[in-house]
Amino acid sequence: MPKREVDLVIISDVHLGTYGCHAKELLSYLKSIKPKKIILNGDIIDIWQFSKSYWPESHMKVMRRIMKFVSEGVPVFYLTGNHDEMLRKFADIKIGSFSLLNKLVLNLDGNKAWIFHGDVFDVTMQNSKWLAKLGAIGYDSLILLNSFVNWFLTSIGREKMSFSKRIKSKFKDAVKFINDFENTASDLAIDKGYKYVICGHIHQPEMRTIISAKGNVLYLNSGDWVESLTALEYHNGQWSIYKYQPENFVDKNEEYEDMHDSQDLDSMLNIKSLLKQFKMSTT
Repeated sequence: MPKREVDLVIISDVHLGTYGCHAKELLSYLKSIKPKKIILNGDIIDIWQFSKSYWPESHMKVMRRIMKFVSEGVPVFYLTGNHDEMLRKFADIKIGSFSLLNKLVLNLDGNKAWIFHGDVFDVTMQNSKWLAKLGAIGYDSLILLNSFVNWFLTSIGREKMSFSKRIKSKFKDAVKFINDFENTASDLAIDKGYKYVICGHIHQPEMRTIISAKGNVLYLNSGDWVESLTALEYHNGQWSIYKYQPENFVDKNEEYEDMHDSQDLDSMLNIKSLLKQFKMSTT
């Protein structure tokens, strides 16, 4: 099956290493595309909640697939988020086609796109990091509980439900936070003269033009791979929000392809050379 060509793909909030991460679905999506550029916009690996006791093979396969893109020369930009903030001390490192950054300004067909995770706008993150980490653990527990409930609902022929989406829609403070987040990012982008402002962090996929007294900007959010299972795609000058649909992915050759990926990486990636470049970049 031919892979779908895309000029740019942006994903965020994968949270590899947590129970809520939909790694298998993300892997199927990554296998289905042929991107010219990839931006990983923060919280890809959840270092806050990382545990050696929970790192399924499917999570490793996602990392392997990303590295396969790098080995093939596809530019991959990893932008740090709050759950992988410890990587920020290594920012501005470039190894081959892989770049680790805190933010990125990209030229897309003559228009500037300002891309960053977005936790800088989160007051809780800035002032009460311990509370934010506690909330992250609670969120992951809620997602785990939700998965059991959805398994039961599916088994009796009922439609799945999302606890967190219901909570967000019912509580005015949550709705206000999302609106404030989007407006703050957009106001700053307008001041800087950017055409697009692209964030993650709030797990809310969005694409809409925001207008202020100073101008307008297209605000985009890539959503997440915990609940929304969405990505941003830019192709032939047009933006779109990609939504994963399981019925579109029936791959009988998945095991063979995974094994092939592993063999490709062994032969295409010079691990010692990469480690040497990384050490030189950090000294």
